[in-house]
Amino acid sequence: MTPERFAHLADAYGASLHRWPIAERAPAQALLDSGNASAHAALREVSWLDAQLDSHQLALTDPALARQIRDAAPRRESFWSRYANWLSPAGLVGAGLAGIAAGVLVASLSVPLPMLSSDVLPSVFDQGDADVVFTVNAEETEQ
Repeated sequence: MTPERFAHLADAYGASLHRWPIAERAPAQALLDSGNASAHAALREVSWLDAQLDSHQLALTDPALARQIRDAAPRRESFWSRYANWLSPAGLVGAGLAGIAAGVLVASLSVPLPMLSSDVLPSVFDQGDADVVFTVNAEETEQ
């Protein structure tokens, strides 16, 4: 390890070698044990900064101030609260229309068709004209 590399790592990770990357600890300790003056000077410089950072105490915040800041923050409405005014009536109208459409479909399938010609099939739900269905199917298979 070079003294320049040591100074760079000391600036990045501080004076305590246990904060350094594991791969860099042993070469750094070997450089310090060799008595390199620039390595010791780099450690003295960063140890002052480490001591200043370690001695810093955060001031206690007033809970009322924190509550005031939180209450003053703009609130973002959720998706459902933004669209609740028009989604609810639209959903009711949509469900009503779907019910009407289903009713019309069931009614149209259950009402027998008028037998004006032999080409017209009876209703799916009509059980009284089963022989007509069988004769129509028989005509289709013979062709």
